[in-house]
Amino acid sequence: MALKLNCDLGESFGSWTMGLDESVMPVIDQANIACGFHGGDPVTMLKTLELAKANNVEIGAHPAYPDLVGFGRRSMKMSSAELEASLLYQVAAIDGMAASMGLTLSYVKPHGALYNDMMAQPDVRKAIMKAIASYHRPLKLMLQATPDHQSHQNEAAAMGLEVLFEAFADRCYADDGKLLARSIDGAVHNREKMLAQVKQLVDEGTLTTYSGHTLAINADTLCVHGDNIEGVKAIEAIKAIVSGKV
Repeated sequence: MALKLNCDLGESFGSWTMGLDESVMPVIDQANIACGFHGGDPVTMLKTLELAKANNVEIGAHPAYPDLVGFGRRSMKMSSAELEASLLYQVAAIDGMAASMGLTLSYVKPHGALYNDMMAQPDVRKAIMKAIASYHRPLKLMLQATPDHQSHQNEAAAMGLEVLFEAFADRCYADDGKLLARSIDGAVHNREKMLAQVKQLVDEGTLTTYSGHTLAINADTLCVHGDNIEGVKAIEAIKAIVSGKV
């Protein structure tokens, strides 16, 4: 089954614009829509949902720590109860808006620091899983595909939660399957390396780590970015690879 392409969208706020949502939406499969805590506002959320509907794109909630000033890129110390309530609040907001437009929210992908903490801290991951599992109808959780994917899947299954595993098109990986820290030179691939990584992932189900090792990745979806014109063109090239046209 072909990898789906997912992208973080709806992250503009007020008069501040983030990303090229109108250009990106036609070439992706899944839209991770900001819920207002790191980006997005009610009008932006509705516009993004309208774009997704017009392009028949699957929609997911993209909740974050309550960090609008820091764009959700800063970790926050929250109790499990606070984190669970925060997630339910954000998911319910975008789900309600979607339902009013005849759309169905199908998954949740945490944003930024919350995503990183989910992958690194079992207590945060447990709180996120518990929140989504307690929602009034089934929703899938998107998390990073790593060599620990089976244990993560078992954690989710124990809560009756279905997961989606994602890989990253433009990020270099360490040998342990984690993303290489952005502070390290080469952490973000140029276009040539990015497309080569996507091709390897599609053809072989593996990628090559920073040190040159081959790492097996079990992914359902591929994260792409459309923050600028070059990014949109890159998504189009990735789409051609994933669809078997290259």
